[in-house]
Amino acid sequence: MDSILQKLRNLDAYPKINDDFFSRTLSGGIITLASSLLILLLFFSELRLYLHTVTESKLLVDASRGETLHINFDVTFPAIRCSLLSLDTMDISGEQHFDIRHDIVKKRIDAHGNVIEAKKDGIGAPKIDNPLQRHGGRLEHNEKYCGSCFGAEMSDDDCCNSCDEVRDAYRKKGWALTNADLIDQCKREGFIQKIKDEDGEGCNIEGSLEVNKVAGNFHFVSGKSFHQSNVHVQDLLAFQTDSYNISHKINRLAFGDYFPGMLNPLDGVQWRQETPNGMYQYFIKVVPTLYTNIRGRTIRSNQYSVTEHFKSSELGHSQLLPGVFFFYDLSPIKVTLKEEHVPFLHFMTHICAIVGGIFTIAGLIDSFVYHGQRAMKKKMEIGKFG
Repeated sequence: MDSILQKLRNLDAYPKINDDFFSRTLSGGIITLASSLLILLLFFSELRLYLHTVTESKLLVDASRGETLHINFDVTFPAIRCSLLSLDTMDISGEQHFDIRHDIVKKRIDAHGNVIEAKKDGIGAPKIDNPLQRHGGRLEHNEKYCGSCFGAEMSDDDCCNSCDEVRDAYRKKGWALTNADLIDQCKREGFIQKIKDEDGEGCNIEGSLEVNKVAGNFHFVSGKSFHQSNVHVQDLLAFQTDSYNISHKINRLAFGDYFPGMLNPLDGVQWRQETPNGMYQYFIKVVPTLYTNIRGRTIRSNQYSVTEHFKSSELGHSQLLPGVFFFYDLSPIKVTLKEEHVPFLHFMTHICAIVGGIFTIAGLIDSFVYHGQRAMKKKMEIGKFG
């Protein structure tokens, strides 16, 4: 048994030295204090990194199918009145939506940017005060109202009971509404006067869109869009001028929900038109992003990069449609972002490396200083007695 214990004693890598053989020096104390402070500083630095999360990113091929793209926007047009501003979308699959109104709020603003009125998009409900019926007579008591579409009916049973419905019927026919002052519904709703009352005003439009997850575009233009002989044109031609000021400020544009670290490069971008007419285009590359926080909650969103271009009508584009167009395309690569903590074993490894490394270097420095002092002391003694 004693032999086994003796063998274990021989394995001791930390032999003990009698206290009588220790020699404490001033330089050793200074080096010990400095190394202890450095260890403490590096310890708290590592502790801070351990307590905070780090975000790991990976690139994967986006294999998702059948999803939709959620677009949030907030854009201000200081020189286009709300009654004429419309929003359209179209994509490469052929799906088109003109004059979108759901989930959209328009705010009339004055020349100084102050809000005059905020309401969900729409001209308003018709005032039923002896309106003109489709058959040509006036609405009688206990008679159901069915307004005329003024030649734009798709069938004999179609009714247009508001100015908006007449405009929609005209658009489906590919006609431009140039005589709104002759439309009974528009006269009763005061549609023309509302447009005139907004002269000199601007418009802030905000809301959201849900579109197919394919390449496409959405755009803000003056008037209601329709196609005529495969040409994209606007109605309300009677209110159009020779030039449009499409100056705008993008307060916010995001393709999906917010997640920490999300950067939207178009937020706060402002552009002021210098030439009389034209089309401002943004070309956007949308990158699908999957974000997972430290609690395991997943957010499906998108990031994007953008380039921009202004196409002026002065350069020979006579059929140019004045407006602000956002052309977006989808990247085939998906980015995954995941919040993680530094593993505890890594933290402990770093702490041990800090403590051991600093003490080792401090011991080497102390030994060098101590032997240097002893050598100098011996030389001084030899010189004194020599």
